[in-house]
Parts: sequence; C-alpha cells; structure tokens
Amino acid sequence: MRLARRRKRKSRRRQEGRRILEHIPQFSIESGEDKPVTAARKFIQSEGIIPPALLLVKRNEHTTDRYFWAEKGLFGAQYVEENHFLFPSLKPQDEELVVS
Repeated sequence: MRLARRRKRKSRRRQEGRRILEHIPQFSIESGEDKPVTAARKFIQSEGIIPPALLLVKRNEHTTDRYFWAEKGLFGAQYVEENHFLFPSLKPQDEELVVS
C-alpha cells in the first residue's frame, strides 16, 4: 500500500522574502579550494562589493550555497528570506514618500 505524498507548505513570509531578494544584485562564484563562506568573503573583499548583494557560491556540480551580504555582515539567504524585515537595506523603496 502506497501513501499519498503530502505537499510541503510554503511559508508566505519566506516567499515574500524570496521576492524581495530577486531585486538585489547577484554574483555567482565558484568556491574552489575554500569553504563556500570563505570564498564569498574573499570575493566581497577583492571586488569591493557594497551591500545589499546576493552571492551564489557553487560548491560542486550539484550544490550551490546562497549568502546575503548586508551592512551587518554575511548571512545565509534562507535566514534572510524568513527574516527580511530585520534588514533595513531590504525595506521597499516606495516607503520613502516625501510629505510637503
């Protein structure tokens, strides 16, 4: 007897975070001999990347790690998707309405 496979519930908050991250600059790099987070840090340093930015670090042919470069440091992209409201650089630009 085979059980029906349940669909994984998609978090509305994470989906919103993913949509927000689509609009920031992305950089794809290979990790080479370094660990993915070290490769990301070296790339940020050597290229002088200013936050916010998303770094896609290819670990091997099957695995790519995603990092978010913020004013506060380097974070895992999944954490940022779930907690995007904690990052000032991800606030929607249309909130800055000038009242005269």
